[in-house]
Amino acid sequence: MPAVERATSHEGRQGLGHAQSRTLWVEDEEGGKKLVEALDSSARLAVDTEAAGFHRYSDRICLLQLSTESDTFVIDTLAFNPGSILAPALADPDRTVLLHGSDYDLRLLDRDLGLRVRSIVDTQVAAALSGEQQTGLSALLERHLGISLSKKYQRADWAQRPLSTEQLAYAAADTRSLGDLWDLLRERLVELGRLHWVEEEFELLEQIGWAGDEEPLDPVTRFTGARKLDLPTLEGLRAAWGWRDALARERDRAPFRIAEDRVLAEVATGRIDSTEELAGLRGISKTVARGPGAELLERVRSARATPVAEIAPYPRRSGGRADRPTREVEERFERLKAARNQRADELGLDRGLLVPNAALMEIARGAPGTMGELKALPSVKRWQVEAAGDSLLEAARNTKRPR
Repeated sequence: MPAVERATSHEGRQGLGHAQSRTLWVEDEEGGKKLVEALDSSARLAVDTEAAGFHRYSDRICLLQLSTESDTFVIDTLAFNPGSILAPALADPDRTVLLHGSDYDLRLLDRDLGLRVRSIVDTQVAAALSGEQQTGLSALLERHLGISLSKKYQRADWAQRPLSTEQLAYAAADTRSLGDLWDLLRERLVELGRLHWVEEEFELLEQIGWAGDEEPLDPVTRFTGARKLDLPTLEGLRAAWGWRDALARERDRAPFRIAEDRVLAEVATGRIDSTEELAGLRGISKTVARGPGAELLERVRSARATPVAEIAPYPRRSGGRADRPTREVEERFERLKAARNQRADELGLDRGLLVPNAALMEIARGAPGTMGELKALPSVKRWQVEAAGDSLLEAARNTKRPR
């Protein structure tokens, strides 16, 4: 059916610089015609997605919200792929695309809809570099625009249909005011002389896309403390993880909704002998425990019976001991960290945002002696050199610990 107006105009300072914005539901190519017309006439867009990873096995995009300068469209990406409609507008270098906390959205847009975005403005990045302590969208809208976002559907199952008018309004709220928020943050960044800082970050965001299957080769690396397990328990954990993954995929449910990690870890020890004992654990439903749980116990028993010589140990870190820093590098890292912390506090920025520890370690290993050498390090950005370069170089050169 064509795009349907599902919510009345919302009064107040909303939209991308306009006083009001309609919400329209789009679920097919025919409905997308209104969207095409709106895209052609809007100089900037605001985009967000809702995925199903909290409830479903796959974190696929279930909704795509897009606000133009006059309307907000909520697009049913489970009903049709709007990629061909959106691609020209989102890839247009002359059209601003606003997002908030864009990293995850950009990956899903590429993977699920084949969309790459240019001319990105990320209001969360802008907020962080302007010195905001709380960079969540709800906190920023409340503080700067007096808009309160409902949290009612924060963990809704967006793969379910039909969606209520309330759910559509909730989804639309995430993009409706991004333009006004960016205008305010931009003014602040100009005052601070940091606008070019965020522009560098925005350029880097354009490179983000889906990198393929990022699952670890060995599932035991996902479990805290697994490195210290004996080999039979380690193999039992692999078997337990395989059971949960297969069942979650079959039922299209998030794996933790089948059984929590702590359940798998307990079963892997071999101490759970029956489905009744399994049903008594927290983190697994009695229905799952007494049903498919029997297969879980059998898989773990079989895995634990594997000859120790045939069990793969916990994976070693790549590089092993050769990657461990020398004492000199460790001392330089501590000096750099102290200098970074002091400079971040002076600027009112999060310490890890100013220069992450991983970048500090690269500086410590490289021991740059000049600004040019510091700029040449791959993990150090131009704006970071401008903001903290002098302090970092002094710390890198210093052979004594700061008092």
